[in-house]
Amino acid sequence: MTAERDEAREYVLGMVREHDVKFIRLWFTDILGALKGFAITANELEEALEQGVGFDGSSIEGFARIDESDMVAMPDPTTFRILPWRPRQNAVARMFCDILTPQWQPFEGDPRHVLKRTLERASSLGYTYYVGPELEYFYFRNSDGTDVLDEGGYFDQTPLDLATELRRETVLTLEEMGIAVEFSHHEAATSQHEIDLRYSDALTMADNVMTQRLVIKEVAMRNGLYATFMPKPIANVNGSGMHVHQSLFKGATNAFYDSDSAYHLSPLALSFVAGLMHHAPAITAVTNQWVNSYKRLIVGYEAPVYISWASVNRSDLIRVPAYKEGREDSVRIEYRAPDPACNPYLAFAVMLAAGLDGAERGLPVPDPVHENVFDMTNDERQRRGIETLPGSLREAILLTESSDLVRRTLGDHVFNSFIQNKKIEWSQYQAQVTNYELKRYLPIL
Repeated sequence: MTAERDEAREYVLGMVREHDVKFIRLWFTDILGALKGFAITANELEEALEQGVGFDGSSIEGFARIDESDMVAMPDPTTFRILPWRPRQNAVARMFCDILTPQWQPFEGDPRHVLKRTLERASSLGYTYYVGPELEYFYFRNSDGTDVLDEGGYFDQTPLDLATELRRETVLTLEEMGIAVEFSHHEAATSQHEIDLRYSDALTMADNVMTQRLVIKEVAMRNGLYATFMPKPIANVNGSGMHVHQSLFKGATNAFYDSDSAYHLSPLALSFVAGLMHHAPAITAVTNQWVNSYKRLIVGYEAPVYISWASVNRSDLIRVPAYKEGREDSVRIEYRAPDPACNPYLAFAVMLAAGLDGAERGLPVPDPVHENVFDMTNDERQRRGIETLPGSLREAILLTESSDLVRRTLGDHVFNSFIQNKKIEWSQYQAQVTNYELKRYLPIL
């Protein structure tokens, strides 16, 4: 046990005694990004921190077959947080876990391990990967339909608005758990909202995104309402995205910054952009993993469709936020394809891998596109070499399946399980007869 882990362990044991914590939830995710976990009592905590806790992984999506189901959940003591919505007496806390085999080896099917492995590759090159996701989501009256709570639009402010109070309570809860929130606001669609977490290293952020999604739903549920990260729950309005701001640092220095560049982007950053653009079609099944994800990625609703980049322009897949004088640390790129229903561990891993591949190979970045890509003709886009993201989950799966980069990044276990799961989802979706088809065709055919 390292000195750092030993210190964190002692901190956790002290916090449990000081705050009357009686239950500790041990959290992890399956390959689709669903939060899983179980609880232990405080009496079992010390042993759990030293030896982990065994469990049966055979029923966890993408984990193990029934004949090799034994797993060990090893709590990460640096992720210990008390859950503010539980009673203070007999309090409840949580820790994220790394999943190990019975031989105490990292389990290849653990998404957290996939991200840690990719981050280690960046670290070997001297880089720390920082991300800042913008999570959009909807509030509805319940999970049975899409009855909205408000008729607001982008940045609208309405006094004593119920949804605004939900956002406020969510932000306070997150900050009580030590998760810094940069800002929150109403989004473009009715009853659509956004809460942005403060920039952090990718592993911490992936844990925070999992926590944020639970807190948003928990606060809504305690108020008798429902929050959803479904990418496109309402037709003919904007869907929900998870734009991911990202950069590489060398120590305390932003490796994406270059004072002499027209966009203040270093050669490393430009090649990182080129790598993301090159691999964008192949990583989309990971960053946008549901059938419904592709109802969002269509023309006309502010979601990216075409593979292009530019400074400030919001019609592109990759946007470079405006540079603020003296804020070198804030120079970054924004990848706009992901949606908030993805698995953040896998999504951050494939974005980093794609960018690093571009940087290591020194891929040249194409010219930025300052015009609105949606307004161009197909001939003009083709002439300028602007390609498109996959238009359906099936198309995305086929592109991912043929990607050596995605396979290497996810590892064979997660890669094969993920592809198999998505093929099943597409097959089940194809077999459905929708209300649209019944209304459109039944009266005339």
